[in-house]
Amino acid sequence: MTATARPGTLRVLPGSQFLLGATPAASGTNFAVTSSVADAVTLCLFDDAGTETQIPLVDYDAGVWHGFIPGIGPGQAYGYRVSGPYDPSRGVWCNPAKLLLDPYARAIHGEVRFGPEVLGYAAADPGAPSTLDSAGHMPRSLVVDPEFAWADDRLPRRRYADTIIYEVHVKGFTMRHPGVPEQLRGTYAGLAHEAAVGYLVDLGVSAVELLPVHQSVPEAFLVQRGLTNYWGYNTIGYFAPHGGYSAAVRAGQPGGQVDEFKAMVKALHTAGLEVLLDVVFNHTAEAGPEGPTLCFRGLDNPAYYRLQPGDPSRYVDTTGCGNSLNAGDPVALQLIMDSLRYWLTEMHVDGFRFDLAPTLGRQEGGFDQVSAFFDLVSQDPVTSRAKLIAEPWDVGQGDSYDLGRFPPLWREWNGKYRDSVRDFWRSHPIGIGEFATRFAGSSDLYGGARRRRPTASVNLVTVHDGFTLADLVSYNAKHNEANGESNRDGTDDNRSWNCGTEGPTSDPGIRELRGRQSRAMLTTLLLSFGVPLLLGGDERGRTQHGNNNAYCQDNDTTWFDWTVSDEELLAFTRRLIAFRKDHPVFRRRRYLAGAEAAELGWFTPAGAPMTAADWADPAALSLAVYLDGSDDPDRAEDGTPLVDDDFLVLFNAWWEPLDFIVPGVRDGQRWQAEMDTYDPPAAATTPQRQAGDRITVGPRSVTVLRGPR
Repeated sequence: MTATARPGTLRVLPGSQFLLGATPAASGTNFAVTSSVADAVTLCLFDDAGTETQIPLVDYDAGVWHGFIPGIGPGQAYGYRVSGPYDPSRGVWCNPAKLLLDPYARAIHGEVRFGPEVLGYAAADPGAPSTLDSAGHMPRSLVVDPEFAWADDRLPRRRYADTIIYEVHVKGFTMRHPGVPEQLRGTYAGLAHEAAVGYLVDLGVSAVELLPVHQSVPEAFLVQRGLTNYWGYNTIGYFAPHGGYSAAVRAGQPGGQVDEFKAMVKALHTAGLEVLLDVVFNHTAEAGPEGPTLCFRGLDNPAYYRLQPGDPSRYVDTTGCGNSLNAGDPVALQLIMDSLRYWLTEMHVDGFRFDLAPTLGRQEGGFDQVSAFFDLVSQDPVTSRAKLIAEPWDVGQGDSYDLGRFPPLWREWNGKYRDSVRDFWRSHPIGIGEFATRFAGSSDLYGGARRRRPTASVNLVTVHDGFTLADLVSYNAKHNEANGESNRDGTDDNRSWNCGTEGPTSDPGIRELRGRQSRAMLTTLLLSFGVPLLLGGDERGRTQHGNNNAYCQDNDTTWFDWTVSDEELLAFTRRLIAFRKDHPVFRRRRYLAGAEAAELGWFTPAGAPMTAADWADPAALSLAVYLDGSDDPDRAEDGTPLVDDDFLVLFNAWWEPLDFIVPGVRDGQRWQAEMDTYDPPAAATTPQRQAGDRITVGPRSVTVLRGPR
C-alpha cells in the first residue's frame, strides 16, 4: 500500500470531472464523485492504522465533485462524506456522519458491520438524521493500479451457435476441489488453477457464467441468522471484484482481488473458455428506506434510485429487494454503461447475464425495448459486441414477464423452454406442439416478424435459482428449512417429480428411473436449437437436498462435493456435449423451413408425417424429429458449408416402452443408433435400421439415430 501523505502536506489541486472514481497517475490520484444534491463533498483518506484525514473537494462541475491529490497512489484507502439536505420526504439523504463507498471504486476492502451506525436515520426517530459515525462499521474503497500483464490474451469470441454455457459459483466450484491447493480454494485463483480449468475443458463447455462477482453485502437479517447472501445478488460495488473470493486478500493483500480476477480470466481464455458475468443492475444492497446508507443513497438518492411519484420517501420496487436502480436518470445510466465497458475492456470478460433485466428497460415505468439503456448498449462500440443475455422477468408489475420482447442484440433465458421440458418428461400433457416448438428454437418467441435467430433462446432446465437436476428428479416439494423462513421462501412451482419417493433412496428401481430422467432432460437440452445452459454440477448429480432457494447457504449445501459423483452421468454428459459440438445440424443458426425444404420433418411413432390432428392431440407424449444435415447448411466462418449427417431423434415421454417405425425420409437411408438414454451402452450394439423397421424406445427416454451421408 502506498503510504498516506502526512495531513500537513496534503493539498488538493483541480482535478478532472471526467475521470470518475480514483484514477492514479505518476504524481498523485484524481478523485471524482457524482452528487447533484450535495452542498459539500469531503474526501476521507485512511492510513493503515485507520486514522482519517478529511479533504474537502472544492471543485464542482456538471454534478461532479473532483480534485487531484499529489502523493497519493495505489493502495490508498478512502471514502466520502456528503453534506447537504437531509429530507427523506423529498428523497434526499445527505448525512456527513455516514462514510460512503465510491460508486466507481475498483476495489473494496473490509465488510459492513451492521448496527445503527450504518443507518442514515436515527433509530429512535426515523425522521431525523443519525449522528452516529459509520466509519468504524464500513469497508474502504481502494485506489487501484490498473496495469496488468495481459500479454497475448485473446477473447475466444465464439458464435452463439457454438456456445455451451456452464453456470457456476466461484467459491462453490472450488471450495472442496481436491486438485486445487487448499490456500486457493474458494477463490478466483482456485478457478484459474489447472485442476479446475482442466475439468471444464474435459467436460467440453465453451463458457463459464459466474454468479455475481461484483462486491456485495449480505442483508442484515441474514447476518442476524448466522447466514449470508452466498449467491451475491446484493451488489454495492459495480467496478470491484468481490474481495471474499480472493486468495490474495485472504493472504493479507488488500486490493489483490483485481489482478487475481484478471489472471483468472486470462487462464480461462488460454483454455478457450469465455467468461460471462451475472450482473445485478436492478437493485443495490441498500434495500428500502429502512436499509443502510452505504453509498448511492447518501450521495444522490434521486439519481440512483427510482422513487415513488408523489411520495419520494418510498422506492419503486420491481425487484423484491427494496429498491430499483433508476434507468431513466443519466447518472445511473452512466454508472451502468461505464461499469459494463470497464469489465469488457479492463477486465477482459466476454459478456453478461443481466439479473431481472426488465428493470433496466423501465425508463418511464413500463418495460420498453427502445428505452435509453437498450439504445445506449446497442450504439456503444464496446458493449454492442459483447454477449448480452437477459433474465427476461422482474417482480410485481403487469409486464414483469417479458420473454421474447428484448431487442435483437439480446439473448434471453427461456423460461417457457424450462417449464415445457420439465413438464414433458414428467409426462404432463402440455401438447406435443409445445414441446416441439421449444426443441426447435422457440420460433413463436423469436422467429417470424421478430427476425431473431434460434440462438436468441438460452435453453435451460435448471439454474442456480431452483432445484438442481438431481433434486428435480428426487423431490416433489422444496425443503428450505435451513434458510430460517419456515420453508416459506422459494417457489412452489417446481414442476418436479421424485420418481416414487421423496429424497434419497436405496431403491435400485427408483435410482435407475432418476438416472433415465436426468439423461433424457440433458439430451433434450444439448440437442435443442438455441444456446444450452448447464447448471454446474448437474453433470455429476450434485444435490442441494431439496433446497430450491439456497441463496443463503455458504456451506456444503451449495459447494461441490467432489468425493461424491455420478460417474456414469458425468461420462454421458461429456459424450453428449462432444456430440453436439461434432454435429452442426443441432447448432443451426436459423429456423428450418420444414417439409417444403426437406430440412426438418415431424413424425408420429407410426412413421407417418404429423397431421393437424396429431399436433392437436392433448395426450400425445411421443414424437420423431428428422433433421437433414445437407439441405442448405449453415456456413463456417471461412464460408465452408457445415454439411452433416442426417438424424432422427425419437422422444418417448410415456411411462411404458414404445415402438417407433422408422419413417421413409430418404431412399435407401440406413440408420445407426448413436444414443439411447434408456440404456446408453445399448446404442453401440443396436443393429442398423432402415425405413419401415421397428425400433423400441424405452420409457421416458430418447433415442438418436444417425444416417451417414
